[in-house]
Amino acid sequence: MTARRSARPSGPAARGGPAALALAALAVLGGCGGQQAGGSAASGPAPAASAAPAQGSLTVELDPDGPGGADAPRTWDLSCSPGGAVAGDHPDAAAACAALAAAGDPWAPVAGDTACTMVHGGPQVATVRGTWEGAAVEAGFQRGDGCEIARWDRIAPVLEPGATTPTNNSQ
Repeated sequence: MTARRSARPSGPAARGGPAALALAALAVLGGCGGQQAGGSAASGPAPAASAAPAQGSLTVELDPDGPGGADAPRTWDLSCSPGGAVAGDHPDAAAACAALAAAGDPWAPVAGDTACTMVHGGPQVATVRGTWEGAAVEAGFQRGDGCEIARWDRIAPVLEPGATTPTNNSQ
């Protein structure tokens, strides 16, 4: 009896070999950790800087070296209006208001089921309180993992005057 050969090839070459495996791994890894609360992709294109101006009145408190650190917390007031006017003692109010307008939902926490890289971004903690778009705000920010770092970075000019958002960073 003659053995029939399958019409389908088998072995690594038939499955695409190492190149196919690498592409599959990239596709899987590309989907990990990029989703932020509210459904926006952390690594996707950033909203245009010309996003519609948003409004609110906020108090920002930054503890640059975290609880128990030697540096005293810093506090700023920030007001943004739809016409683009800014007020308060925030050192870079215009950039802060622009970052908030571009961020979509800047106060959304990281979803509990989000896979985050275990990367520590520093001891900084910040709290933002006030009203934004007519709603009360009390949001805490820290840099304890990759998701929280991305959340911080989306509104970095608010939390750390002089900082840039990753899409505006020329590095």
